Amino acid sequence: MPLALVDAGTKVKLVAIKAGCQLKNHLSAMGLIPGVEIEVVKNSFFGPFLVAVKGSRVMLGRGIAQKILVQ
Repeated sequence: MPLALVDAGTKVKLVAIKAGCQLKNHLSAMGLIPGVEIEVVKNSFFGPFLVAVKGSRVMLGRGIAQKILVQ
């Protein structure tokens, strides 16, 4: 399921990123790689999306959160 659909307070595992190499590399530099655990901090279903990964908080646009697949 896309990360954009996950409720705040939920922990999920990143499975895949459905995007081009440039975006994958950018997200990888922020610690978003397959297998990593992500906690959704804020998802108001509009506007920016806030997640916690490896002790850091990362703000993502809604379009990017749609391309990140989790389980």
